[in-house]
Amino acid sequence: MLTQLSSAQAGRMRSGGRERSRKLNRILTYVAVSALALIMLYPLIWMISASFKPEDLIFSNLGLFSPQWTLANYSDGWNALDYPFTQFFMNSLIICLGAIVGNVISCSMAAYAFARLRFTFKPVWFAIMLGSIMLPSHALIVPQYILFKNLGWINTFLPMIVPKFLATDAFFIFLMIQFIRNIPLELDDAAKMDGCGMFSFYWRIILPLATPALVTTAIFTFIWTWSDFFTQLIYLNSESLYTVPLALSSFLDSTGNSAFGQLFAMSLLSLVPIMGFFLAFQRLLLDGISTSGLKG
Repeated sequence: MLTQLSSAQAGRMRSGGRERSRKLNRILTYVAVSALALIMLYPLIWMISASFKPEDLIFSNLGLFSPQWTLANYSDGWNALDYPFTQFFMNSLIICLGAIVGNVISCSMAAYAFARLRFTFKPVWFAIMLGSIMLPSHALIVPQYILFKNLGWINTFLPMIVPKFLATDAFFIFLMIQFIRNIPLELDDAAKMDGCGMFSFYWRIILPLATPALVTTAIFTFIWTWSDFFTQLIYLNSESLYTVPLALSSFLDSTGNSAFGQLFAMSLLSLVPIMGFFLAFQRLLLDGISTSGLKG
């Protein structure tokens, strides 16, 4: 009897020790992850702090806390240029919305064709499409600029919107292809029996089921287009057409008269649409990246 009791107590002690060890490991993991998160977020936290500091204290006092705080950077920065920042936000939104609509429509149609239809030289076209992913975008700048200049599109939003309606982003096509391929083929047969044509099947069946992939395409298109500086710098010359990245660059002066306080304040505001767009569709974004689709 005593031997059995001592064995049971020893078992409970070992079990308790393992449980304490697991809790300690969990706590240490949380502490390590929190420390890494703080290190990664520190530049953003510092920028938030600097946006509320007077100009002369931003670099003289590099800590997060300041003896003086001000909101002038936001009010002055919003109206510092020839046009208020409302104009630049609207320009960026117009370009982003046009790019999103173009990518969602054209890339989904191209992906549907590669995933479901049969046509001549399909493997060849698919290989060319994948090969275009590895082609540096900067290698196309000169021929594209010449083309758009001949079309009279320079200093307009068209060079950044129209190509999106021609399925030029192969990454999103490939993403949707992988998602559509996971949709059961039995739906194709059922749709044909119900008299559903090729376009009707795409519109009524594929698009609703591929919503996560479409949302993923929309989110990444928004983020990449909103943050794009190089393309907009090439094609936009008038300040009235400037987007947010181009407007932010106007705060930097090569003569050394840069307004860093206003720059940090406006940069912080420029992150709000991206964060809001991401948080609103976070769940669908994760579903689209996993490309789980429907399992047959």
